[in-house]
Amino acid sequence: MSMISPALFRFLSDLAANNTRTWFHAHKPRYEREVREPILALIASLQPVLAEISPHYRADPRKQGGSMYRIQRDTRYSNDKAPYKTWASVRLAHERRREMEAPSFYLHFEPGHCFVGAGFWHPSSPTLRAFRDFVVDNPASWTRITRAPDFTARFGFFGDSLKRAPSGFDPAHPLIVDLRRKDWVAVRQFDEALACSDALPAFIDESLHGLAPMVDYLCAALDLPF
Repeated sequence: MSMISPALFRFLSDLAANNTRTWFHAHKPRYEREVREPILALIASLQPVLAEISPHYRADPRKQGGSMYRIQRDTRYSNDKAPYKTWASVRLAHERRREMEAPSFYLHFEPGHCFVGAGFWHPSSPTLRAFRDFVVDNPASWTRITRAPDFTARFGFFGDSLKRAPSGFDPAHPLIVDLRRKDWVAVRQFDEALACSDALPAFIDESLHGLAPMVDYLCAALDLPF
């Protein structure tokens, strides 16, 4: 059964309307009960799923330093000074993520905007170059993974792209759409009704397995074990 309930989305909606430290501290017990505890329980439930996919990825249900992102925003370099995120999110990360950049699996719960995804958001220039070079050297595998009917029916790529071919790459390359990507992320959308239903665990399980070949490919581009 799903660990997520409508109460999670109600809290996030209320937080969006009252995004201040005073309001949040007054409602912190509600945040713990309705958001953090259900998300941590979901993370714990995903440990056997990830073990089937890869021995190198972790679903860590610790309150601090685990797979759940902090609700607090880093506002130091942002014009938006709202102190809290209005969504709950999870990163299922590679065991070596603290040593080097690595692709991740990701879960996002937000009123009107829920998705499961995987890949790399805003990679550094060297990592981008590694992805692009690997696609040029191994185009058949990338095409087989990302153009498969089962993949395209469930997932879509998300993020920014260059307007032109990156320097050093052929503008006429058959995979130029991929080579122009600045974010290498595929996502699958779902709604709040599914998030709060008994169908959620199977949906996440199927989605993570469906995204795994792409993550395996991106790991190979970085010489990471999968």
